[in-house]
Amino acid sequence: MTAVTTLTEDQLALAEVTLDFAQEQLAPHAVAWDQDKHFPVDVIRRAAALGLSGVYVREEHGGSGLTRADGVLVFETLATGCPSIAGYLSIHNMVAWMIDRYGDPAQRARWLPGLCSAETLGSYCLTEPGAGSDAAALRSRAERDGGHYVLTGVKQFISGAGVSDVYIVLARTGGDGPRGISAFVVERGDPGVSFGADERKMGWNAQPTRQVVLDGVRIPADRRLGAEGEGFRMAMHGLNGGRLGIAACSLGGARSALDRSLTHLADREAFGARLLDAQALQFRLADMATELTAARALVRQAAEALDLGDPQAAQLCAMAKRFATDTGFSVADRALQLHGGYGYLSEYGIEKIVRDLRVHRILEGTNEIMNVIVARGLTEHLR
Repeated sequence: MTAVTTLTEDQLALAEVTLDFAQEQLAPHAVAWDQDKHFPVDVIRRAAALGLSGVYVREEHGGSGLTRADGVLVFETLATGCPSIAGYLSIHNMVAWMIDRYGDPAQRARWLPGLCSAETLGSYCLTEPGAGSDAAALRSRAERDGGHYVLTGVKQFISGAGVSDVYIVLARTGGDGPRGISAFVVERGDPGVSFGADERKMGWNAQPTRQVVLDGVRIPADRRLGAEGEGFRMAMHGLNGGRLGIAACSLGGARSALDRSLTHLADREAFGARLLDAQALQFRLADMATELTAARALVRQAAEALDLGDPQAAQLCAMAKRFATDTGFSVADRALQLHGGYGYLSEYGIEKIVRDLRVHRILEGTNEIMNVIVARGLTEHLR
């Protein structure tokens, strides 16, 4: 269902390579990884060998130097193989981009080579037990102590936690509100860093999700990204891209579910005819394909706006995230229904896609918060 007329030759080649990887390295193992709660670090490193671990990092710093428009193509295609692994790679790439964008030369030299090769894995630590949607209310603190900072607090729902080596941590260095927040790079081996139990989740079981506990973590001041008080702005800029990545993962998972439905209905018969020949079912498939195509167009428009620095980019990214994740989950759920009882069996992989895509409507900002962002943009000039 890719709208090939809008893609360049380079993007078509990128999509082909990524699809081969998704179908050969992810799809055959996705159900087993989900059931075994296995995080396939070796496979992530194979993705890195194709340049998929430093998608947005500039080439001079070891990355692929791709655009956001390229990125949404990458993550949609990866998610056709496994939305959970594609989702983690989206987050890892957000971490790498933030260090490339906001880090100084020494910070880039220290962390980007490992992140781009996936020898170093990255996680993003914004959410807290009492500060989810209201991220500006976070309570983790970073107290300056001479040439160091001492970090204390708990981060919640952190993808990759316990396995990742590098954590971008948002902590309060000043007063209340967003202007009191700064960003730091914390390493897994820093004294005082520990992790909660691996969360038992509905989906995304192929990657760990744990608390990150910071108990007086003392780090050199050169671990701060940018200036004090700039962390929240950096975090929000990172989330614009992260929201596009998760939106694209929803498209890919739903695209796989739709393709599986076509095959299933073509192979099944009822009352002497193929299910695929029933007009009522054809109409359902047509609705699913139409909605996915519309969502894909919005995601690509938002990606292009982000690439161009459009003032409306944040609003468009919120629109795209809300619409694509709602649409992706809805399409996957209808695909399960079209499979009948087989859709409920784990071996068919459809129920896994439904479970994986459900969380996309929550993470990187809930879809209710996406509506707040859009509405704020619409009404700002009337205040």
